[in-house]
Amino acid sequence: MKHMNSEVKEERTSNKKRIDLFLVPIVLIAAFLNLFKIWTDEYANAYYTAAVKSMLQSFHNFFYASFDPGGYVTIDKPPVVFWIQTISAKIFGFHGWSVILPQALAGIGSVLLLYVLVKRTFGVWAGRFAALAMALTPIVPAVSRTNNIDSMLVFTLLVATWMLFRAVRTAKFGWVLAAFAMIGVAFNMKMLQAYMVLPAFYVFYVVATKITWKKKIAFLTTATALMLAVSVSWAVVVDSTSADKRPYMGSSQTNSVLELAFGYNGINRLTGNTSVTGSSHKQPAQTQQQTASSETKQNSNSSADSSQSSNQRKSSSSQKMQAPGGGNQNGMFNTGNPGPFRLFQKGLSDQISWLLPFVIFSIVGLFAGVKFKGPYTTKQKESLFWLAWLLPVAVFFSIAGFFHQYYLIMLAPPIAAFAGAGAVALWSMYKQRNGWKSWLLPGGILTTAALQVYIMSPYVSSIGVAPIAGVGALGVILALVLAVRKERKNSVSNYLGVAAMVVLLAMPAYWAMTPIIYGGNSMLPAAGPDSSSGMGGLPSTATNSKQSGFNGMQPPGSSNGNSSSNNQMQPPSGSSNSGQMQMPGGSSNNSQMPNSFSSKSSSSKRKSGGMNAEVNKKLLNYLTKNNTAEKYLFATTDSTSAAPYIIKTGKPVMAMGGFSGSDPILTVSKLKSMIKKGEVKYFYLSGMGKGGQSDVITWIKENSKEVPSSKWQSTSSSSQQGPFGNGTLYEITLK
Repeated sequence: MKHMNSEVKEERTSNKKRIDLFLVPIVLIAAFLNLFKIWTDEYANAYYTAAVKSMLQSFHNFFYASFDPGGYVTIDKPPVVFWIQTISAKIFGFHGWSVILPQALAGIGSVLLLYVLVKRTFGVWAGRFAALAMALTPIVPAVSRTNNIDSMLVFTLLVATWMLFRAVRTAKFGWVLAAFAMIGVAFNMKMLQAYMVLPAFYVFYVVATKITWKKKIAFLTTATALMLAVSVSWAVVVDSTSADKRPYMGSSQTNSVLELAFGYNGINRLTGNTSVTGSSHKQPAQTQQQTASSETKQNSNSSADSSQSSNQRKSSSSQKMQAPGGGNQNGMFNTGNPGPFRLFQKGLSDQISWLLPFVIFSIVGLFAGVKFKGPYTTKQKESLFWLAWLLPVAVFFSIAGFFHQYYLIMLAPPIAAFAGAGAVALWSMYKQRNGWKSWLLPGGILTTAALQVYIMSPYVSSIGVAPIAGVGALGVILALVLAVRKERKNSVSNYLGVAAMVVLLAMPAYWAMTPIIYGGNSMLPAAGPDSSSGMGGLPSTATNSKQSGFNGMQPPGSSNGNSSSNNQMQPPSGSSNSGQMQMPGGSSNNSQMPNSFSSKSSSSKRKSGGMNAEVNKKLLNYLTKNNTAEKYLFATTDSTSAAPYIIKTGKPVMAMGGFSGSDPILTVSKLKSMIKKGEVKYFYLSGMGKGGQSDVITWIKENSKEVPSSKWQSTSSSSQQGPFGNGTLYEITLK
């Protein structure tokens, strides 16, 4: 800590030609948090893992990111991250860990990149603190331990940031083009989410470069044009290809990548409208806002009221749905209610906000005395960059109608950068007794400790009182002692500063370890004592090692003999909605979510693939034995039922309605043609995925023969009853 007052130039010179030994343990911590036990996750997010299995089989599937080996429908994201995952699986073999590995390495890479970015301007200690804060931000390892996209996205954006900083330092236009082109690559990872950093890039380049306004505008216009060209390159190729020569674009309504980018994966995230006619569109959501409030009174309602509620549900099938996290949903995925303090609400604060008060004090200190017209120092310019990244993204998550907790990783780099740069700046102001600025360090420590107590308080039953009381007490004591000793100059204050940082990072470190301690959820990753639960924080009570991901959702053909009609989905803890909600695909069952969606695994393998990824062997054997050269092993309503069989067998399984069963891919005439050509004859139908394809489902039921359940349905006691209920297997042959 005593070196933090050294000049940045001296620190940079003294460390330029040797390895920073302080960085080594930080990297090892990041490696442990991101890599340890990823080999126990057998399927990861099965929706994406099935796509990798399919992409390994042909270049056609690889290029289009086909969900199934038959090239019927794509996944709902662009292909770049899945190209990388497929290459990893090709090199290391197809495993859960091999598709997770690229994201885990990207998480470690982000820690290193942040160190490099912050160290150069703010000093080596600032770089160390920033890297450590990034490594210990709970949502960072939680996401990096899965095959979801966001960890790779953040790494790519940090590479673009490094290029932009280099462009300003060297005054070379080529680096500007490279930086914006990299954002275009990031767009082909998760579409418009990559553009969230653009305000920072534009503001920083305008403020930091010493060229004429004419050149600034020309350079930024050219760079933006290149970014847009790279962004839409894959989309233009796909949308220009005849629909009968490529898979259907999953989760779109017009079979268009651009519609997917700017609609479902774009503006709809802000507005919360992720609905389509007939059902929910990928995300579990309630089809009728009034249903939730009416069903909270279910116990006191008469049978007539219950009947009326049922009629409301049926009549609302074509209306827009309120997405979780907005309106009456009250934070379905633990995303809280929109408002200026949303990031401090339960479910979000414990993922990203542990250091936010300290960051706010750091911003005050770093910009203290800055004049609007300048001139600006290099520190102030780069601080402006991180602020222009932080604020727009924070505003988005404060008002957005729909997102998941793990999207918050987008806030991790600027928060970590300000934590590192601010620690050094506030310490310097404190040591120099710089007027009111010298109070920023004790104030930041005190308010941050207070917020951490608030964050942990809902989890007292899981973690106990001791850590909560310890952080609170130590935070108050250290802040008061630093305030009292402000006028003294001795080494004791140095140790107090180190102790304060240790206290403030202790509980984030524990939270970052919870996916390892308690088990993670690969479909909806989050950190915390309930990290293994799906849907953003449902309590986990499962003990069977096979119960993970969307635990309890039975595979096709599994049954424990219980009727699904009595199962009712529960909203997450803390939600005011106790009524019915729908799962992906718009199931109309009175289903409630099972008590647990995943669990801490007691076995060497954990199937947290967003569903119970067990395959019904009896069904598989029946389908394999009776297949008469059909292209598809069977067809089903949505990806939930199809993914485990694709992963297990590598054979084509048709998800007729895409991810959630709501994509308008099939028509009755098209299905008739496929059956006549001998492409498919078996259909597994459950309560899932009727929206958007009800005519097709009705036709299947009216023109098929039901296969007796005794021939294919498993009655193993290990099978878990799920919210989809027991499905039915149909056979259709046409001449």
